[in-house]
Amino acid sequence: MTSLPPSLVVLDTNIVLDTFVFSDQAALPLRERLQDGGLQWIADAAMREELARVLGYPQIRPRLAYYALDAAQVLAAFDRHARILPTAPRAQVVCKDPDDQKFIDLAVAHRALLLSKDRAVLRLTRRLLALQVPTGRTMGCVQAA
Repeated sequence: MTSLPPSLVVLDTNIVLDTFVFSDQAALPLRERLQDGGLQWIADAAMREELARVLGYPQIRPRLAYYALDAAQVLAAFDRHARILPTAPRAQVVCKDPDDQKFIDLAVAHRALLLSKDRAVLRLTRRLLALQVPTGRTMGCVQAA
């Protein structure tokens, strides 16, 4: 019996924060699937840089302290779970928010599930699905798939 390869997933920065900082209940299935190898998180260097920048924001630092975390621990979780790939070429689906384009580009290039809470990204759901890129805010929206 052969096992299926893990499904690919691209996580936007807010989903990473929910999963590895805030321990959001809705993010627990995602965290479990990353830990058990059922999902393979793909990212690029710009995504890691964005996370590092966001972890330094004044409104995030108290949240890190509340959860007894520091930026280095969150970045270590990123490094442990994410497979860094080269920057993807620009996708034919373009986001109104240029900061979110990198997530779309990588998801389209690898036909990966794209998890995002960003409205500009989620508005593109139908167009991305036509390119075999499912989107959602949580794993709950795609667990049956």
